[in-house]
Amino acid sequence: MPTFGIKDIIDILLVATLLYYIYKLMKESGTINIFYGVMAFIVVWIVASEVFAMRLIGTILDKFMSIGLLILVILFQDQIKRFLVELGSHRRWRFLANLFHHHKAADMAATSWVMPVVYACMAMSKTKTGALIVIEQSIPLDNYEKTGDIIDANINTRLIENIFFKNSPLHDGALILAHGRLMSAGCILPVSHDSSLPRYMGLRHRSALGIAQATDAVAVVVSEETGNISIAHRGRLSTRLSSTELEHRLNAIAMLPRK
Repeated sequence: MPTFGIKDIIDILLVATLLYYIYKLMKESGTINIFYGVMAFIVVWIVASEVFAMRLIGTILDKFMSIGLLILVILFQDQIKRFLVELGSHRRWRFLANLFHHHKAADMAATSWVMPVVYACMAMSKTKTGALIVIEQSIPLDNYEKTGDIIDANINTRLIENIFFKNSPLHDGALILAHGRLMSAGCILPVSHDSSLPRYMGLRHRSALGIAQATDAVAVVVSEETGNISIAHRGRLSTRLSSTELEHRLNAIAMLPRK
């Protein structure tokens, strides 16, 4: 009989840590149901083929496991894409560097765009001016910036309001903020086809959720019909936010990489 040693304990701990991290990451990215389904299938496979030695069902499950990855990619391509985006852009990978480069001035710079955006959204909410503002995070939005008109200006509340003024030629598209500047306006974003979205939500909300599913960007929406403020991040859409809630959410997101 093989002995159970320290190497086996380390092996189990590494696998457990990896599974926990994948679970936490998929939960944050909204793809946790895939994790549950895969884990349930693996448990059934192990019990049937290893514990009870069921040859027929074991053979079927073995064949299914060999093509299981391809099936998952086909059936859950949107969710898997969102998970991989989260995995590749997750700021926790860089926590060691942040330990040595953590400065108060950097924190202030990271949140300098928050209040101009909040004030602009408050003003546009009162006048029911439709708006869609996207804030770049770790994944570059260069391809989406090129679909609009380059501005490259300082972030300013009045400028944001003027861009989304109803008679402005740029008010229908998205405004992209990156590197602490207003980079581009009138941009075209991917549209989410999530069936869980209520029918009354229009193109702005679907575009906000679409960019939040495709990247790690933050999208703020002001409804033209109701004046309600919504925010999309990590594939999720939160609606009817107050100005205080919006400020807190944006500040929390801006400070994510500095732990």
